[in-house]
Amino acid sequence: MGAVELTLGGISVLLGIVAWGLFIATIARFVRVIRLGQPDPTRNGPFMPRLGTLIKEFAAHTRMAKFRQVAPWHWMVMWGFLIGSLALFEAYGEVFVPTWGWPVLEDWSLWSLLMELLGVATIVGGIGLVLIRQANHPRRADRQSRFAGSNFKWAYFVEAVVIIEGIGIIGVRAAKAAMGVHETPTWAAFVSNPLSHALPASAALVSVFAFIKLMSATVWLIVVARTMTMGIAWHRFSAFFNIYFKREDDGGVALGAVKPMMSKGKVLDLEEADPDEDTFGVGKVEDFSWKGWLDFSTCTECGRCQSQCPAWNTGKPLSPKLLITQLRDHAYAKAPYLLAGGKRDMAGDEIGLTGDNPHAGIDVLALAESERPLIGGADGAGTGGVIDPDMLWSCTSCGACVEQCPVDIEHVDHIVDMRRYQVMIESSFPTELNGMFKNLENKGNPWGQNAKDRLQWTEDLDFEVPVFDGDLGDAEYLFWVGCAGAFEDRAKKTTRAVAELLHIAGVKYTVLGSEESCTGDPARRAGNEFLFQMLAQQNVEVLNSVFEGREHKARKVVVTCAHCFNTLANEYPELGGQFDVVHHTQLLNRLVREKYLTPVAPVAEDVTYHDPCYLGRHNKVYDAPRELVGASGAKLREMPRHGDRSMCCGAGGARMWMEEKIGKRINVERVDEALGTAPSKIATGCPFCRVMLTDGVTARQSDGIASERVEVVDVAQLLLTAVKRKPEPALVAAGAPSLEGESDADLTSEPDVPTDEKATGTPLPDEDK
Repeated sequence: MGAVELTLGGISVLLGIVAWGLFIATIARFVRVIRLGQPDPTRNGPFMPRLGTLIKEFAAHTRMAKFRQVAPWHWMVMWGFLIGSLALFEAYGEVFVPTWGWPVLEDWSLWSLLMELLGVATIVGGIGLVLIRQANHPRRADRQSRFAGSNFKWAYFVEAVVIIEGIGIIGVRAAKAAMGVHETPTWAAFVSNPLSHALPASAALVSVFAFIKLMSATVWLIVVARTMTMGIAWHRFSAFFNIYFKREDDGGVALGAVKPMMSKGKVLDLEEADPDEDTFGVGKVEDFSWKGWLDFSTCTECGRCQSQCPAWNTGKPLSPKLLITQLRDHAYAKAPYLLAGGKRDMAGDEIGLTGDNPHAGIDVLALAESERPLIGGADGAGTGGVIDPDMLWSCTSCGACVEQCPVDIEHVDHIVDMRRYQVMIESSFPTELNGMFKNLENKGNPWGQNAKDRLQWTEDLDFEVPVFDGDLGDAEYLFWVGCAGAFEDRAKKTTRAVAELLHIAGVKYTVLGSEESCTGDPARRAGNEFLFQMLAQQNVEVLNSVFEGREHKARKVVVTCAHCFNTLANEYPELGGQFDVVHHTQLLNRLVREKYLTPVAPVAEDVTYHDPCYLGRHNKVYDAPRELVGASGAKLREMPRHGDRSMCCGAGGARMWMEEKIGKRINVERVDEALGTAPSKIATGCPFCRVMLTDGVTARQSDGIASERVEVVDVAQLLLTAVKRKPEPALVAAGAPSLEGESDADLTSEPDVPTDEKATGTPLPDEDK
């Protein structure tokens, strides 16, 4: 052991003690800070399913792989960090004794191969991530980079440490090989053995490479210990816990039902709640649950959520990533005040700190942060709020951010919780929602129509629609029409099409008529939990009385609205409403498969399908509507963003009742994408989507961009056209059935001509012909 070894080893140990001490102290502080959040006992179990989800997500990178070009490089770096830590601790011995290695393992060729692979993978993976970050740098055109707003200095620091660690691993191995310390076969040292031929046989060189390895880790430990908000570094530890404690213990993402409003770790009973004692949503950062604080701490600023957000992509102030990082920065800046016992009442007066000098010892910046409101003024006039109101209210609750987040952050739940406080306590929300709230409360629907008019959609039909009269009889399904399906003219066409298809198929069903009321979806997503509870409890009572005496599996409800579908299926169970809910596309698809519905005249048109967020991402129904498009005979053309990456139409999160005043309209952006597939029809499976897309098509037709023949339809209408319309004479001659006496002008028109023969809509690109 020479002077070089002793010097480098001594420095490594002394700095290591400091670095590890700081690091462990910071972890302890992390625990104290995260515990500032409200209790949430729903995250405690079950253990094995949660553990299984954790292992699957981190080992197989199932969520990271949603961006396939990133996953391999990150996977290399992750395993290099986890298992490569053994090489790091080995360096504490190597820096003093260059020939030292882990007992038993050092002479095992497979262990040598593993270390070689980790060293190479760490270097390659680190460089790959740097190149990806450069290729997606915000220097690109406005808002195209998912890294816009991310801290590049932190990212490059972490990636540099990764690469240096890999170089240190390979360097030590190559220097040892040059000394002839171990006789390792080339297949187990395919880089370090060849490299060793260019290096001198020097014990000091081994110590230098070990020192490099140790110093990169030491500097990293010191820097991250002093920067608790560096999520890109800390997610290496917190991500495991964030994945384990995700909302859904079955491994699903936090979509579908919104998290119930909770206070002190229990679901809040609004009839017994006390505004002075209970928390109504989130009005201060400490009102978030501890899982919310863990979410803030885990964000890696990768920007996947941002890249998928319809609000961000149309020029709105909302970026899910920036929302989380702003909450994180505020939370950790305010934490010293909260840890000291600070607390303010609803008027902003201090009630937690008492005495002659209550603020003694508390950082002045923490005191200043404690005075900032969580949400700025409704008029947007710089009140110093952490979150801008326009940011909060731009969310469509589409769930694209939650679906894409590799560390399971629950953006939508946090946004809804903040909206709840703004609506129920502050009465601060977009003015357009006033009318919607009043209509829901007084009329039971957002449009303010009379309940007696809920059956007007049946007037054009040539068969009788059965209405519930106190006894379900032999009805198999309750057809939940929904407010849009009953009152909105475009949605009525879908309702009539579904009713007619059920009639043709011989399905026994009934409707509620005037007994039906809004499910409460727009109220809940807008933050008016009290109104949602009122509507939901009323509907659950009605539905339970309708299905009285029937077991759960026989309580069948078919729904045409994706939002009603989600609420009835996922949110009513917590209020005592257990029903077997299916979307109309699912039921119709089954009827086609079982030959109860037989398409006889193919719809020879090019159709692109828009996935409704509350049918697709929130409930994973992707195949049924596409199969119906195919069953109708239409040619399906997928938009670039489809399936779990489908872009929102702009109507969710109660945005359908709010005016878009900032940036490009989301529905127009989606229609532009749809028109790019050269369709003659845009199909969907939700009345909200149909309204928004129709408005977008109308706007583009007035601009001269879209053909007048392009129209938006529900997949049920496509199927009805194929089932009812007279087939071509050639098909009849071949034995296809012909429906005589058809009176619907739209259904007896001349057969469609394929668009590659006669252009309709946007001209076909050459490569699609």
